Amino acid sequence: MQGQMTLNQACTLCGAPTSMWCSRCQSTFYCCPEHLQSDWPRHRRECVPPHHNVSTSAYNVNNMIATPPPAEPQYISVTAILFAPEADRWTTTQVHCRPAPRSSQGTCPIPILQMFFADGITEGIVLTQGLNGESLRFPLHLWYSPTALQRNAPVNRSIYNITCGSASKAWCGPVVVLKFNGSRRQGYTDASPNDLPALSAYFLAYK
Repeated sequence: MQGQMTLNQACTLCGAPTSMWCSRCQSTFYCCPEHLQSDWPRHRRECVPPHHNVSTSAYNVNNMIATPPPAEPQYISVTAILFAPEADRWTTTQVHCRPAPRSSQGTCPIPILQMFFADGITEGIVLTQGLNGESLRFPLHLWYSPTALQRNAPVNRSIYNITCGSASKAWCGPVVVLKFNGSRRQGYTDASPNDLPALSAYFLAYK
């Protein structure tokens, strides 16, 4: 955040007079570094560096405060298969994953799934075998709602339809399927319709 010669600009967060602005976009004013950091989750979406060079003579050197925006984790986005309970068929959706903690080297990113599960409770199953018990080169990670299964929620229509109603036990609640990028399961890659036969076989065998 840097100070400008022009005074009495309003702080974006609290409205207090200020002469300091975001050093990245050079167009949004804050009265203190803490307010820039507090507003960063919103401001970062519109914080674009100017295309022209601003002369350093325009700044009040005495008011310059170097406050780079807080580092943001590098989220990744992958295609997942979604079996929504009320839908007639499966669909694909984008799932964002946040990086695993640095202390957990080799750990798979953590998918953000709250939007698919109303109660926020999920459990995962790793599917390593496909049709006829053949090993999957890219294991599948099924996320589901254990509470939906326990409370006998309405049958998942999209799973019912993909198994033609032949499963010995009906599946309840939403299911989100992510695809690992290899047998070591250190990351995810895009799932596709090619993964449906293995999923159908699993749902058919589910007891």
